[in-house]
Amino acid sequence: MPLSEISNDSQPPFDPAGPPRKDFTLPVHCIHISKDGLVYVCNRGGDSIQVFTKQGQFVKEFFLPRMTAKGGTRVFELAFSSDPKQKYLFDADGTNNMVWILNRDDGKIVGSVGHFGRYAGELHFIDGLAVDSKGNMYTGEVGTGKRVQKFVLQK
Repeated sequence: MPLSEISNDSQPPFDPAGPPRKDFTLPVHCIHISKDGLVYVCNRGGDSIQVFTKQGQFVKEFFLPRMTAKGGTRVFELAFSSDPKQKYLFDADGTNNMVWILNRDDGKIVGSVGHFGRYAGELHFIDGLAVDSKGNMYTGEVGTGKRVQKFVLQK
């Protein structure tokens, strides 16, 4: 989208029942580049994952289910699966305290990890996410969570 088409007007409050927004919405929370050169953006305020070429051409957008437990947003951080084609995309949902597992091709949800809580394996305000070369997932929690957890890939 050319800069001349981007609105600088104040954005209305997030409405999970409303239509998707057309622009980035604050805050844009992460940017990651996949092995095949696509750029993935956490459009946190818009509850979506936007995909671009490295040259900035829009490719696609994935919208997560918009109604959440708290009415907030769901895209806090992303990570790719460790397989050579990075078949899966992991989304840290800090509002609902879980990690969504998406097909990277079409954005369809195929599973999830975790739920709200403070015990091992539970999540409280997840804001960081990484996957190592063995497929193990690491989560970082902020606010009153204040910890890092490791989830071991089971084959």
